[in-house]
Amino acid sequence: MLLQSGLVAPETLPLVLIAAGLVLSIAEALAPGAHFVVIGVALLAAGLVGLALGPLAGPFVLGLLVLVFGALAFYGYHEFDLYGGKGQAQTSDSRSLRGSTARVTETVTPTGGEVKLDEGGFNPYYSARSVDGEIAEGTEVLVVDPGGGNVLTVESLAGGVDDIDRELAKGRREAERADVDGVDADANDANDVNTNADEEGNDEAERERESERE
Repeated sequence: MLLQSGLVAPETLPLVLIAAGLVLSIAEALAPGAHFVVIGVALLAAGLVGLALGPLAGPFVLGLLVLVFGALAFYGYHEFDLYGGKGQAQTSDSRSLRGSTARVTETVTPTGGEVKLDEGGFNPYYSARSVDGEIAEGTEVLVVDPGGGNVLTVESLAGGVDDIDRELAKGRREAERADVDGVDADANDANDVNTNADEEGNDEAERERESERE
């Protein structure tokens, strides 16, 4: 439409694409969220190539370049996580995550690690912990507990973890939590005893002072 109206000459189209790409890049920097990064990179790259091609860069060629660079930018963002969102806690539909397969990207232990879901959407990286033991990087795993979508509990598909192993590991984790709760309860009871003793001592001292005044 702009070309037909004469407002934009064909030779200035690359400059328009570059300007639009810069505007979207600045908008992405001001409001992070990867909403504009793909199309911004596509427009900017197509505009730069259009400037290099000169008269050969007609509207059709520039449109094709935008599509090509857009696809490349999307692939780079999705595959290599260029936006820096790896390992961040996420929230997703727990029912859809349970039973999903993933691959370990950072060694997973009962206390932490990271996995990449095979079908994880735009950012497939999730924090994870193992059912029991250590799972090496590159191992294929199965999500057994989504944990609300924040920290996944996984088990190795290579090790053949069965229901008995899973129940034993669950029992060990519950025993550890019970021990921690017991220690906290004992500490609270000790604090309560000390507090009651101090209060009784203060009451007795007040009674003695009242007796002396009488």
